Amino acid sequence: MSEIKNLKPENIWRNFYALTQVPRPSGHLEKVQQFLLDFAQKAGVEAFKDPAGNIVMKKPASPDMENRKTVILQAHIDMVPQKTKDSTHVFETDPIETWIDGEWVKARNTTLGADDGLGVAAIMAVMEDKTLKHGPIEALCTADEETGMYGANDLPAGELSGEILLNLDTEDEGEMIIGSAGGIDITATLDYKEVETDADDAAVKVTLKGLKGGHSGLEIGVGRANANKLMARFLRSAISECDARLTSWNGGNMRNAIPFECETVITLPKENVEALRELVADWKELFKEEFAGIEETEKIEFFSEDVERPAMQVPVEIQDNLLNAIYACHNGVLRYIPTIPNIVETSSNLAIVEIGGGKAAVKILARSASESMKDFIAETIESCFNMAGMKVTLSGGYGGWNPNTDSEIVKVMAKIYKDLFDEEPRIQVVHAGLECSIILSKYPGLDICSFGPTLRSPHTANERAHIPSVPKFWEFLKKTLEEIPVK
Repeated sequence: MSEIKNLKPENIWRNFYALTQVPRPSGHLEKVQQFLLDFAQKAGVEAFKDPAGNIVMKKPASPDMENRKTVILQAHIDMVPQKTKDSTHVFETDPIETWIDGEWVKARNTTLGADDGLGVAAIMAVMEDKTLKHGPIEALCTADEETGMYGANDLPAGELSGEILLNLDTEDEGEMIIGSAGGIDITATLDYKEVETDADDAAVKVTLKGLKGGHSGLEIGVGRANANKLMARFLRSAISECDARLTSWNGGNMRNAIPFECETVITLPKENVEALRELVADWKELFKEEFAGIEETEKIEFFSEDVERPAMQVPVEIQDNLLNAIYACHNGVLRYIPTIPNIVETSSNLAIVEIGGGKAAVKILARSASESMKDFIAETIESCFNMAGMKVTLSGGYGGWNPNTDSEIVKVMAKIYKDLFDEEPRIQVVHAGLECSIILSKYPGLDICSFGPTLRSPHTANERAHIPSVPKFWEFLKKTLEEIPVK
């Protein structure tokens, strides 16, 4: 709904609304790349798409500000395509339908894309505003951050000349981020030969949904339920108590999102179907009891339904090996930073399980602020799936962003924030992965800070942006640009 265009500051929300009308799920960025190039032409600023698919814009200094250090404003243009089970939204073609709920902007049954659409909208607002005071500005709008930080990883050397990087991908207004975790993708695969199902057996689909899910970095420490982990517990019980056999398993769809839905198809003797239904009911109540106060337990759905019996299923030995590995795989927080005990240091997210048709794949994203602990968690998980006879591949690794506690720009911005709002900003490191570490590896002299408006539940269909935080974010950004140090 276009009503968000009427929110203040108008230039941020107008640009964000325009972004919601352009499909931009990770891996499908052609339309939004062209949209940004067209925008830059209308705004009268230089722009180009680089070989990595990033959109770069350059705006000269305003009068009498030419002696300031060049600032790079950075945000990512892709969004996580998550939706509710009953949504018919097609991310590759459909605009996001936004609505206002009190102090929050939300989307109808999909991710909102405020991560990092509000960052991109702020860049657009800076580029088009002729009244702002600022030194030379470069904008780096990166491609496919959510699926592997490909735009940052493939950023050409020498493309940028800035000395300060302001990353606009932080999700708590009032926080200034000066460090973030590194990460690595872990994929375990196995090909197997299916066996025929028993002609006398019944088939049942078991579905778990209604969990909160969430961002696997920012919200991994909250203790939310992982749909794949819960399903593994139930299946072990169903196999031992009801002679169930696994036919297929589909849970989760994004490495960096805590899985909130999962479904499996199992076969079992017809005389055990009623016992299975009772087992499902028992586990549903147990899940609600265990996650009371963390999940919205009234929304948790766990149910079974009769389906047509599949012709083939997973062999018993393969089934047991896969289930044991998934059951044993580490998920959640491994440990907190010893010197900052309220910040997660190392974690893993058992994100995606796909079993059926003779193929099995399990996909995990591990994160750590420590390189040695990142290696440890990755090798722990690798060992777990190796024992199940699976091939394990480690890919997409990126290092953490080590805090610079002597950062000039952080000191300047902390004073600006206190002067503007009469409160101290919270200077933090976060467990989420930011592109800062990758960009810093290519441009090692950069002085970096990350900040943004308040978002909640990114990477889920409950993603929302806090309306009152956006004016503060905009004022802070404008004043920071005005007070960038001289060269």
